[in-house]
Amino acid sequence: MAKRVMVAYALWAVGGPLGLHHLYLGRDSHALLWMVTLGGFGVGWAREVFRIPSYVGEANREADGARRGSTMPPFVSPVRFVGQVCVGIYFGTVALIGLSSLSFFYLIVLPLSVGAGVHLVSSVGQQTSDLHKTMAACLMTSPIFYGSSLSPLPISLAASITAAQHRKFKPSPSPGSTQELGPRLYRLGLAWLAFSAPLGYCVFHNTTATLYYLSDCVSALLDIFWFLPWLRGVLEYILLIPYRILCALTGGGYTEEVWRRVLEILLKEYTKREKEALQVLTLNEEASIEEITRSYRELAKKWHPDHNPSKEAEMMFIKIHEAYEVLLNRHKPNRSK
Repeated sequence: MAKRVMVAYALWAVGGPLGLHHLYLGRDSHALLWMVTLGGFGVGWAREVFRIPSYVGEANREADGARRGSTMPPFVSPVRFVGQVCVGIYFGTVALIGLSSLSFFYLIVLPLSVGAGVHLVSSVGQQTSDLHKTMAACLMTSPIFYGSSLSPLPISLAASITAAQHRKFKPSPSPGSTQELGPRLYRLGLAWLAFSAPLGYCVFHNTTATLYYLSDCVSALLDIFWFLPWLRGVLEYILLIPYRILCALTGGGYTEEVWRRVLEILLKEYTKREKEALQVLTLNEEASIEEITRSYRELAKKWHPDHNPSKEAEMMFIKIHEAYEVLLNRHKPNRSK
């Protein structure tokens, strides 16, 4: 049965971010991609207002048994390549949030997650790529960036380049062949659950850790561009977009300086060294500068070599002093304000 442009547009308008129009056109990989990214983070869904007629034409030509010609597409689409990189990073970030506690995470789980995202984008439409070689590129790149919170980026780049080099057309379907909707929905549902279940569990049962990881990733991303102040400004502007949208909808209510302060607090989480300093001074992360100073004075008096003749007193006193300096330096910007 021939597909209609108006039906595709109607499904695009009603459930486009969930891929309903792609499901109607038999583009199951595209539908799954839209389900897990909410329409390509909104950008891909908006772009499709101009692409739907060509999608419908492709679906009708396939239904008539049209052949696809050569085994390799003539060129790599920049949009597809960028999409592969972005979705690979996205899948890797989701894995870092929900699955990082698994054994061999950085060597196996993370590269396979990134590779799955890259391959999903490379399989959109009439094209696909070599899954085994894409995964192999991920597995070989992952050990180089072992343990880094930004490792999804180089892994995704390596996988995307490999997928582009081994791109090919999917086999042409037999004339008049159609797949039943039930099995297609079943497979899509399983794939969506495999993606969303770990993330959902982590968000609902370990919200604090999830937010800490996201803030660490954003902070690490901004630190990369310390030598390009203008680029940091652009990233800051993007981070402030939700605030500007809120002001446009509500007429304001909060100043931009307040939002900047919230963003600063979010990105300025305790480092590993600062957490160790808190443990030395037996403090929690909410401790004020007054509490830090009070604890330091009490412990310094207890472990000062002049008052404590034990062998470990001098070493412990130095450790307490270093911890105090670490926490004092952290609070200096706030004190100056």
